[in-house]
Amino acid sequence: MLKRREKRPIDMVHGPLLPNIIRFAIPLMLTGVLQLLFNACDMIVVGKFAGSAPLAAVGSTTSLTNLLVNAFMGLSVGVNVLAAHALGAQDREMSQKVVHTAVTMSLICGTLLAILGVSVCRACLIAMDTPEEVLDLAVLYMRIFFCGMPIIMLYNFSAALLRAQGNTKQPLIYLSIAGVINVALNLVLVIVFHLSVSGVAIATVVSQGVSAVLVLRFLHKQEGPCHLDFKKLTIDLGVVKKTFQIGIPASFNSIMFSLSNVQIQSAINSFGSSAMAGSAAAANLEGFIYISANSFHQAAINFTGQNVGAGRHERINRVVFTCCLISALVAGVLGTGVYLWGQPLLGLYTEAASDIAFGMTRLQIIALTYPLCGLMDTMVGALRGMGFSMVPTLISVVGVCGLRILWLHTIFAWTPTVEVLFLSYPVTWVVTGLVQFFCFVYIRKKHFAIQETTE
Repeated sequence: MLKRREKRPIDMVHGPLLPNIIRFAIPLMLTGVLQLLFNACDMIVVGKFAGSAPLAAVGSTTSLTNLLVNAFMGLSVGVNVLAAHALGAQDREMSQKVVHTAVTMSLICGTLLAILGVSVCRACLIAMDTPEEVLDLAVLYMRIFFCGMPIIMLYNFSAALLRAQGNTKQPLIYLSIAGVINVALNLVLVIVFHLSVSGVAIATVVSQGVSAVLVLRFLHKQEGPCHLDFKKLTIDLGVVKKTFQIGIPASFNSIMFSLSNVQIQSAINSFGSSAMAGSAAAANLEGFIYISANSFHQAAINFTGQNVGAGRHERINRVVFTCCLISALVAGVLGTGVYLWGQPLLGLYTEAASDIAFGMTRLQIIALTYPLCGLMDTMVGALRGMGFSMVPTLISVVGVCGLRILWLHTIFAWTPTVEVLFLSYPVTWVVTGLVQFFCFVYIRKKHFAIQETTE
């Protein structure tokens, strides 16, 4: 029994769903919050001890960084789904292939991403109309951050393997350790050594390196189908092909989201450095809402994936309904709380009244409507867990990215205010979420007919 529990801490294919989904999602939620705290700590320290220009520099890199990182991060979704299917089917051989190929792929992807990010960051930031006074600082931050990409990719791919097993506690423990290191290094490098944006970038990379080492150590020490043997690191072409089939659409989806956000960031930049700083601070607060709701997107991927692998198709509807309900509830509570406490929370990042005013405008429109995003993302997770990655990608590209860009060039162009700009988020969430839902219903009926089984 002890070994069984180590292999699969959460049984996704038998028993009640609600407590198991919550048990899976809460550590994942806290893990995501810790990751966001890395960036929040960067911004708070640099804003308080280095000034408004460094704060704007760090904040202005977020959308571009996400665009480049997401070009490869979607592949970890493919790893997640493949591992979940193999574990659900109790296919040890396939599980081993996925584990060793995933770790090798992460290092290759991280290296390629490091070269790409360092090479193109200045040209991209200029194309985004980044103000001259923050450009050099933003470039410096991005170049140091991207030098650490191999270890950041290594952590994310390895954490995906743990999630597929139902283990979300270990990443939480490891990121807690890394978080303490990140905060300590931020304070020392920025306050004592006056390194400004370079200090927070170094702190982030070092702390992520610690978490990557700890996750690899766990995979190596554990027994069972997901045991990692460093001597067996390889590239299995069959696994790579299947990973790409699921991961590339997910990557493309994330790229298009990020590309639309880059255009929105360019529009924000046109309102000046106060708008940039205030929006960056508000976006960081919204990240805590997003990551909390998104933990149920991850739950939908893994619970749906394992039940598909095990042939338990009758549980899919209940998985999706439960994940949607809790995601919307969590996003609603957190979004309302962030808005009500918006001014003191934004005051942690900046003391400028104009910055806070812009931040509050963003929170009023986006933070309060985040349940819509949670519902949309959960439907996407369910479709990917079922093995259909291209479908939600196409819907999202048209419904979110295309519509958001269209909004910028029509509605916003006619009425160029920050309120109209931020309204593009909830509008696109509603449209895309409805289409994703009807698509799920169609695929569920056609490909996963209910097979009655006994619990």
